Amino acid sequence: MFGENVFDRRAMRERLPREVYAQLLEVMEGNGRMDEALAGVIASAMKEWAVSKGATHYAHWFHPRNEMTAEKHMAFLTVDSDGTPLESFSAWELIQGEPDASSFPCGSVRSTFEARGYTAWDPTSPAFLVMTDRGGTLCVPSVFIAFDGTPLDMKTPLLKALSALEQRALRISRLFGNRGVRWIKMTCGAEQEFFLIDADRARRRPDILHCGRTLFGAEPPKGQQMEDHYFGSIHHRVLSYMEEVEEELLRLGVAVKTRHNEVAPCQYEFAPQFCEANLACDQNQMMMLTMRRLAHRHGLRLLLHEKPFAGLNGSGKHVNFSLMDSEGRNLLSPSSNPRRSVQFLTYLAGFVLGLWEHGGLLRAATACPGNSHRLGGNEAPPVIMSIYLGDVITRVLDRIDEELEALEGKRQLDLGLSRLPSILADNTDRNRTAPIAFTGNKLEFRSPGSSQSIAGPLTMLASLWAMGLEWIGDRMESRMAAGMEPREAALEAVREAVRRSRGVMFNGNCYSPEWEEEARRRGLFVAKGPTEALGRLVSRENTDLLGRLGVMGHGECRILCETRLEQHVKWTEIEMSVMRSMVQEGVLPALGRGAKEEAELLGAISSLGLDDGGCHTKRRVKLLLEARSAVAERLKALDVASGKLKELGGTSDLFEACRFSEECQQVMGALREAVDKGEEMCPEDLWGYPRYRQLLSLG
Repeated sequence: MFGENVFDRRAMRERLPREVYAQLLEVMEGNGRMDEALAGVIASAMKEWAVSKGATHYAHWFHPRNEMTAEKHMAFLTVDSDGTPLESFSAWELIQGEPDASSFPCGSVRSTFEARGYTAWDPTSPAFLVMTDRGGTLCVPSVFIAFDGTPLDMKTPLLKALSALEQRALRISRLFGNRGVRWIKMTCGAEQEFFLIDADRARRRPDILHCGRTLFGAEPPKGQQMEDHYFGSIHHRVLSYMEEVEEELLRLGVAVKTRHNEVAPCQYEFAPQFCEANLACDQNQMMMLTMRRLAHRHGLRLLLHEKPFAGLNGSGKHVNFSLMDSEGRNLLSPSSNPRRSVQFLTYLAGFVLGLWEHGGLLRAATACPGNSHRLGGNEAPPVIMSIYLGDVITRVLDRIDEELEALEGKRQLDLGLSRLPSILADNTDRNRTAPIAFTGNKLEFRSPGSSQSIAGPLTMLASLWAMGLEWIGDRMESRMAAGMEPREAALEAVREAVRRSRGVMFNGNCYSPEWEEEARRRGLFVAKGPTEALGRLVSRENTDLLGRLGVMGHGECRILCETRLEQHVKWTEIEMSVMRSMVQEGVLPALGRGAKEEAELLGAISSLGLDDGGCHTKRRVKLLLEARSAVAERLKALDVASGKLKELGGTSDLFEACRFSEECQQVMGALREAVDKGEEMCPEDLWGYPRYRQLLSLG
């Protein structure tokens, strides 16, 4: 069944004329252009394939800047002048669509009266089918642009950044004499963490339904302190769900390699096999869509929010990435061969240099609203962008000014048990506190949030890597022009890059308070809040870089920044509104009823002349009334902050509005603290919402 619902190379080879298939491959590899005649043949074959599978509609499937996907379904059915029904799908219907551009996140580039926008087919990512009981829809991966050509999606900048990286990586490869390499692609595999809770209980929590996370909730007696959930036996309801998700994804050509329990109760993970970065981005969106759709069948609620439960580990999306050439070589795979070793160090040093110069772009790329509750916590990477290279590679780079040491391979571990096979240990340990780590033959970026599209982080990763490789390539060329051998020219450039970027390399504990002080001394960018982080999108050095690479112009950077700032403000407004209604409709009445019941009990005890057990009931009445008063008082502060945020949100100073939204989170935190204390005192039958201990149990 693998890939049966994907119009991939296998399906293309079967259904397209040989010369058309060859032309399409040229287009996909960036060596040809799509014209109407070629698109017409492909559209006809694609439609016949989709209809044979039961599809009735098609849609341009694109990635607006809301971390999700969008689609407008169009029927294959058309009726001619005689009333005869026909199935049609023309070249232009494949190539171009027209959604409403002003109704998607677009900063200030589109007003309501400027609605026209276009979607355009991305032939580098295969079309696929989403099937239902009554048919299916052919989804055509597409970019999304405004009427004036300004990109309004996540895919367009990603494709440009990947192209910029490929050009510079190919240049390095050819400087080393690898003339047969046709292309170099960025590869990616994104680990997807998520929570699953009982759907019936979730429906009774407005905060989960509208915000994707709990806005209050007292700590349960047993959370993750026993460390017994991670890699434990998967609950039967969850395993059944995971198996169905995997089956659907197999049909969509997504090879899920890993499934397991994560650290927190009710937290899990899927991890796919790596593939080309643009396709990996599309496949991750397919995975999230499939997970959402199938959770309902199993009576489960999928939570992709980065921090759905306070006090428990949040969910991230570790993005593993590398470079692979047309010969199938992983360019981040260390080698004991001296020539290959120098190439490996060249590509690695290029990334490290780019990270040193433009690490703020990565911080900005992960500053989504949900991730602001996760980054910097004890289970998540800190907000300081640094890289862990491990002891072996760090030692090689430390001594590279003197000599080039051989890169050690794996070593055997002797367990002292003759019945067990030998274990091969990697040449480097893992540092789970590092935002970016070299993990043996790839790099891992751990900061992206679980709800995010990986397009944004990948765009910035590719851009800063392209910058580093360009810098090294320039120095290699100048030295080779002076008669130096490629290997020595590369080593000289690597040495210079390492000396320049040493401050971003750190193998210690990134969670320690001392690291923040040390990072500031080194000159690393430290942004605690999203407002400061998003400001890096419009800093001169970053806009100059993205403009020079052809990824985003200065105006596009500004639009992206405006969009992200506005999203933070709007999400805070929504959460404050939901919190207010939950407190007024559920929390305050529950605390009032609890105090009333205790007061009535106290009156009955007094009328009968019984002992109150050291005035226990009287104290409970007093504590419940005090809790209710504290909640009501902090609710007033929430209303004041909410009103001010709405005023600021209506102004043009989005930085000021976003900065105040961060202050609003503190007001919400104070209200939450009061509510959680009240929850611990209130009888369970009076509390209107399922508690943590109920939400975190699948029964």
